[in-house]
Amino acid sequence: MEPGNSTRISQFLLLGFSEDPELQPLIFGLFLSMYLVTVLGNLLIIIATISDSQLHTPMYFFLSNLSFVDICLVSTIIPKMLVNIQTQSKAITYAGCITQMCFFWLFVELDGFLLAVMAYDRFVAICHPLRYTVIVNPQLCGLLVLVCWILSVLHALLQSLMLLRLSFCTHLEIPHFFCELNQVVQLACSDIFLNDLVAYFALVLVAVCPFTGILYSYFKIVSSILAISSARGKYKAFSTCASHISVVSLFYSTGFGVYLSSVATHSSHSSSTASVMYTVVTPMLNPFLYSLRNKDVRRALKNLFGGKI
Repeated sequence: MEPGNSTRISQFLLLGFSEDPELQPLIFGLFLSMYLVTVLGNLLIIIATISDSQLHTPMYFFLSNLSFVDICLVSTIIPKMLVNIQTQSKAITYAGCITQMCFFWLFVELDGFLLAVMAYDRFVAICHPLRYTVIVNPQLCGLLVLVCWILSVLHALLQSLMLLRLSFCTHLEIPHFFCELNQVVQLACSDIFLNDLVAYFALVLVAVCPFTGILYSYFKIVSSILAISSARGKYKAFSTCASHISVVSLFYSTGFGVYLSSVATHSSHSSSTASVMYTVVTPMLNPFLYSLRNKDVRRALKNLFGGKI
C-alpha cells in the first residue's frame, strides 16, 4: 500500500455491518427505530425533570444531564449511518470522520463521568443523609457537571489532535458503522506508538478512575445498608440507587464486552456488532430503567400526560 499524506485524504469508507443489499432495509429500519426510541425516551426524562418541581433535586439534575448526553451520543453516530444506507454510500469525509470521533469520545466520557458523579450523590444520600442537602448543594452539582464537561472536552480534543498528526495509506476502508478510534488508527502508515500511549493513558483517566470511584461509593453504600437494622430500612435505602446500579452495570458490562470481544476474536465485525450495545442499546434502555423502576419519574410522566400513562 502506498502511503499518503493525511492532508490529501478526502474521505473514508464506512463498511458497516453488511454489504448485502437485501439486509440494508432491515438494518435501516432497526437503527431508525432504536434512534427514535432513544431520543424520545431521554427527551421525556428531561421534560419530566424540568416540569415537575418535586424532581428538582441533585439526583434528577444529574439524570437529566445523562439523558441529554445520551441523545447527543446516538445523534453523533446513527444519523450519518442512516444517510449512508439510504443513499447507498459508504463515504464519510476526512473532516467528518475526525469530528465524529471527537464528539463520540466527548459524550462517551461524559456518560462515564456522570455515572460516577451520580454514584457519589447516592453515597452521600445514604451514608450521610443528615448532611446531604448541605454537601450536595446546587453549587456543587453545577461544579461537578462543569468538571465532567471540561475533562471530556480536553480528552476528546487531545485524541482528535493526535489523529491529525497521522499519515494514512491509500486503503481507507473502516470495518465499522462509525469512525471508531482504534479502527482509524490502524489505517495509518505512520508510527502510531505515541497514539497508543496516549490512548492507554487516557483510558486510565476517563474509564478506570470513574469506575473505581463508582466501586468505592457502592462499597461504602453497601456497608451502610448492611448496618441498618430493619429490613424495610435496607430495602428503602437500596431502592434509591437500584436504577443507577442497573444503568452502571449495563454501561460498563457492554463497554468491557466490546473490548474483550475485540481482543479475543480480533474480528472487526464482532467489534462493530458489540459496539452497538453501549453506543445505541444502552442509551435506549436508560430511560426505561429509570422510569419503570422509579416511582417519582413515573408520577412525573403521568402528570405530564394528564394521567394517560
